[in-house]
Amino acid sequence: MNTKVIAIIGCGRIARNAHFPALTQLENVRIKYACDLLPEKAEALKAEYPAVEQVITDYRIALNDPEVEAVWVLTPNFAHYTVTMDALRAGKHVFCEKPITVNYALSCEMAEEAAKQGKMLNIGVCNRYHKSVEMLEELNREGRFGKLYHVYCSFRAFRSIPGLGGAFTTKEQSGGGVLIDWGVHFLDLILYILGGAKLVNVTSDAYCEMAKDMKAYKYTSMWAEDTADTENGTNDVDDFISGYIRTDKASISFNGAWAQNINQPEMFIDFLGDKCGARLTYGGKFELYDGETLETIQPEYDIPNMYLREDKAFLESIESGVKDRNNIENVLESAKLLDTLYRSAEAKCEVAL
Repeated sequence: MNTKVIAIIGCGRIARNAHFPALTQLENVRIKYACDLLPEKAEALKAEYPAVEQVITDYRIALNDPEVEAVWVLTPNFAHYTVTMDALRAGKHVFCEKPITVNYALSCEMAEEAAKQGKMLNIGVCNRYHKSVEMLEELNREGRFGKLYHVYCSFRAFRSIPGLGGAFTTKEQSGGGVLIDWGVHFLDLILYILGGAKLVNVTSDAYCEMAKDMKAYKYTSMWAEDTADTENGTNDVDDFISGYIRTDKASISFNGAWAQNINQPEMFIDFLGDKCGARLTYGGKFELYDGETLETIQPEYDIPNMYLREDKAFLESIESGVKDRNNIENVLESAKLLDTLYRSAEAKCEVAL
């Protein structure tokens, strides 16, 4: 593969914890720019990863550099659309973190712009490159489950609203709460394992109950606490959501909670087939339950770094011109699902597609 000159736009948690460690392991990659509105964030990453050549605060500097072939958009949700559209129009390939952006209509515009410009636009739905997800997708494709008729997932935690009062809990900036933050990963990997399932109808109820009085909210932990603003901020997103989805492949039901008054975190997905079932522990391994032999099977396998694999796949797709599983065209159904679930919750009725 020819050396790719890239820029990283946004130097927060996902950059620091996932993509910088991954990209600096790859050969034939030059990180020419690390960009953040807060220069100290970019400088801190450059100190940790000396491969970064320059620190900038204006991403347009990178977009105007003809040497830069691709950019990673790792900003807060609300900035995904503007930065990605600017990058595509500047002739750059783009890797944009999940969610695509704050709603489905803008997501479609991003896909259309990528097609118009003839550029790759991948979305960071990293679980598509998780070994467990790949294995379950293969098992389903090979018929191991028989008829896979229903999937149930739970992404629930005890009092863990992130950055309360800040961007995470401000709908205008985030697009939503626990569904768009955690649920996107669970529901996207389910649609992927089901084999490109198309939506039929959905129904959902969403709640913002646990921190209506932000100053009185009690918690045991709060990630992204440095972005919190419980004095003057906003909390208008879902901290709990429940829903039912019909697709052309299988039905799906789910419950999700950033915060609940049950201190029993549950992060798993059940796949129910008439021959076999499986429970996937989110981020980990799965067990198979054979309906004929009544055996519980625990496959042994290693789990490579999914961020490293998705970043490498994106660079390879630029080289080959072949769209991979994380290309925006393959992720739009997930964005449509999130949007429709929120519409159903707001209207308090089922929504057909």
